[in-house]
Amino acid sequence: MTGSNILITDLTAKARTAARHLAGVDDAAKTAALTRAAQALRDGMADILSANAKDVDAAVAAGISPAMLDRLKLDAARVASMASAVEVVATLADPVGQIIDTRTRPNGLLMERVRVPVGVLGIIYESRPNVTADAAALGLRSGNAVILRGGSEAVHSNRAIHAAMVQGITQAGLPADVIQLVPTQDRAMVGDMLRAQGAIDMIIPRGGKSLVARVQDEARVPVLAHLDGICHSYVHKDADPDMAQAIVVNAKMRRTGICGATETVLIDQDYPAPAALITALIDAGCEVRADDVLMELDARTVPADAQDWDTEYLDSVISACVVSGLDEAMAHIARHGSHHTDAIITQDAAVAARFLAEVDSAIVMHNASTQFADGGEFGLGAEIGIATGRLHARGPVALEGLTTYKWIVRGQGQTRP
Repeated sequence: MTGSNILITDLTAKARTAARHLAGVDDAAKTAALTRAAQALRDGMADILSANAKDVDAAVAAGISPAMLDRLKLDAARVASMASAVEVVATLADPVGQIIDTRTRPNGLLMERVRVPVGVLGIIYESRPNVTADAAALGLRSGNAVILRGGSEAVHSNRAIHAAMVQGITQAGLPADVIQLVPTQDRAMVGDMLRAQGAIDMIIPRGGKSLVARVQDEARVPVLAHLDGICHSYVHKDADPDMAQAIVVNAKMRRTGICGATETVLIDQDYPAPAALITALIDAGCEVRADDVLMELDARTVPADAQDWDTEYLDSVISACVVSGLDEAMAHIARHGSHHTDAIITQDAAVAARFLAEVDSAIVMHNASTQFADGGEFGLGAEIGIATGRLHARGPVALEGLTTYKWIVRGQGQTRP
């Protein structure tokens, strides 16, 4: 066995033991552990920010992109928000043990479908150190042990956040192995985690397209993931112009580096104020890559090419084109979208209803910014990621998405004839 093989074997064995321990822990104990972990993040803010500064300095020296730097950088407000998110998770209803449905068979057998933890989760992520806290909190609350493998660009930040979380949960009497951080940046560890079938129950990647593609290609463990966040905002002809402008600018520019940022705006050919919309985006600092029609509305636009419609920019860039109506807008989304988040802006309720029913994305919105594609905004406390598949979980994945179920059957001596 290689060194990384030995390490993953040790980590997963500890995680499995911790997961069994969690199975016997009640709701109050998990709440207390997360409450203490949140306070430990606040108490450790100076250490976390100092560690993050090392990562930011190294990233800037390496020429990291502005979008990736935004994901990496922490400040006092972001650490406070991280702690608050952990506290919110602590207050959420514990999904473990919830009875999904129950039935009594004609022979008297009582059958219940009950939520249980998935078991051991492997989280592989890049850039965002807040994932360390979010994943740890959601894993613990849902009764799962978590093995975290963060990216090298955030190594100091992740270690500081992990140390604070472990301090909090151990003070509350839970074992440290409930939340483990892979102690090496050896890339071989990623492959070992992906091949750890039977030891890791589910892999969740959080990162760029190349990371997620590798995970989906190589994993021998079930994967919960999405590739791109190619999100669309369609401005219908009956959209209110002031509302449309405010929503689209927010959907693109609030934070350009998140997966819920709009990357393409589709403008109905009969929408009355396309020039004002394009101008507002450019004035907000966004580069607009436009089709031939929209190019004529503002000289500051640049021509879009075929690749733009399939690009997740994660930057102050948006592609824009005119569509003939709802059908062409939905066809464009079906052809170029990533089934993540897509929105329509319109005052026509019937048109909105068709869009919401027929667009096959994990999240569909009416008259709202795609930036709301976030577990916290959905009232889930935090999220471990956005899932765009069709099995098990879809959209923001939080507590419920980290559980499965088992059948519990109660009888009074029945035998099968």
